[in-house]
Amino acid sequence: MTTTPVNVGVIGCGNISSIYLTNCPTWEILNVVACADVVQERAAAQAAKYHVPKVYSVDELLADPAINIVLNLTIPKAHGEIALRALEAGKSVYNEKPLALTREEGQHMLQQARSNGLRVGCAPDTFLGGGLQTCRQLIDDGMIGTPVAATAFMLSHGPESWHPDPDFFYQPGAGPMFDMGPYYLTALTTLLGPVRRVTGSARITTPERTVGSGPLKGTKITVNTPTHVAGVLDFADGPVATLVTSFDVWSGEVPRIEIYGSEGSLSVPDPNTFDGPVRLRKAGATEWSDVPLTHGHTENSRGIGVADMAYGLRFGRPHRASGELAYHVLDLMHAFHDASRENRHIELASSCSRPAPLPADLPQHTLDQ
Repeated sequence: MTTTPVNVGVIGCGNISSIYLTNCPTWEILNVVACADVVQERAAAQAAKYHVPKVYSVDELLADPAINIVLNLTIPKAHGEIALRALEAGKSVYNEKPLALTREEGQHMLQQARSNGLRVGCAPDTFLGGGLQTCRQLIDDGMIGTPVAATAFMLSHGPESWHPDPDFFYQPGAGPMFDMGPYYLTALTTLLGPVRRVTGSARITTPERTVGSGPLKGTKITVNTPTHVAGVLDFADGPVATLVTSFDVWSGEVPRIEIYGSEGSLSVPDPNTFDGPVRLRKAGATEWSDVPLTHGHTENSRGIGVADMAYGLRFGRPHRASGELAYHVLDLMHAFHDASRENRHIELASSCSRPAPLPADLPQHTLDQ
C-alpha cells in the first residue's frame, strides 16, 4: 500500500529526540521535514545527524503550512504551551508524556483540537509493542478468565546518577509518578479499561538530590514533587489494582505488572519496553509458562504512536495513543497526589475508551492494510 506521507515537524531536540528521529523515517507514512529547539544549535545538530532538511525556530516551524503534525518533545512544563500553539496554528500534535502539567492545560488542549478538527496524541506508545499487544490478546481471549486485580511496581533510586541534566525530574510534572507512571497507567488502562476512583499516599523522602555524572556532577537539586507514591485504583469494570512508583528504592524483588483473573494470572513485561517476556499461569498449574509473542514491533519502536496517528489522519479512523487516553492518565496521576493531600478517595471525572488492538498479522512498519 502506498500512502501520501504526513509531514512532521519536531520541536524539542534533547535526549529523547534521537530515538524518534531514528524511528520515524522507517515509517512510510511519516516524513520528518524540520527540527526546532529553543537552543538553535541543538536543533541544527540533530537535523544534521538524522538528515532532516530544515532547521527552524519554534515560531517558524509552527508557521510552516506544509507541516501536518508537530511532534512535541519539549520538557514537561512546555508540553501544554507548545501543544496549544501548534493546535492554534492548525496542526495536529503528538506530545511526549505527560500530556501536560495540569488538568486545565490538558482539557484546553482537547477542546482546542475538537474545535479545529485536529488531533492530539501522546506517548507512551509502548502498549502498541508486541509484548503488551500479546497481553491484550490473552486477556481479550479469556485466557485468565475475568480480570479481578492487578499489581504494578516502578522502583528505582532516581535518574540523577546517569542523566546529564536531571533537575526537571524533581519538579512538578515529573517525579516517579509523572515520569514513569504514564507507562504503567497506560498499560493498565489499555488492558483493563478506564478507572473510576483512586486513593493514594505520597511523600518527598530526600528534599535535596545531587547530580552524579556529567558536566553538572555535584550540583544540588531541590526536590519539589513527591518521590514515592503508592496508590489503589478501582477500575470501572471491577478490577482493583495497586500501583507504586518510587525514586527512593535502591533495590526490590517485585513484578513490573501482574494481572490476576478468575482462571489464571498474567505476568506483563516492563511497560517501558516493546517486547516480552509474557508469562501465563493458569488455575491449577504448578509453574509459569512463557507465551510466544503474537505481535511485531518488539524492538524500541518509539514513534509507532505518531505513525498510527498519521494513519488515522489519512484514513479517517481513531488513533490509539489518543489525547483522551493520555488525559485520563494525567487525571489519574493528579488524583493520586490529590488523594494523599486530601486524605480521601478521588472519583475520576475523566474516562476513555480502550484503544483498538492491533491486528496480529501486520507487516513491520505498517499499521493499515
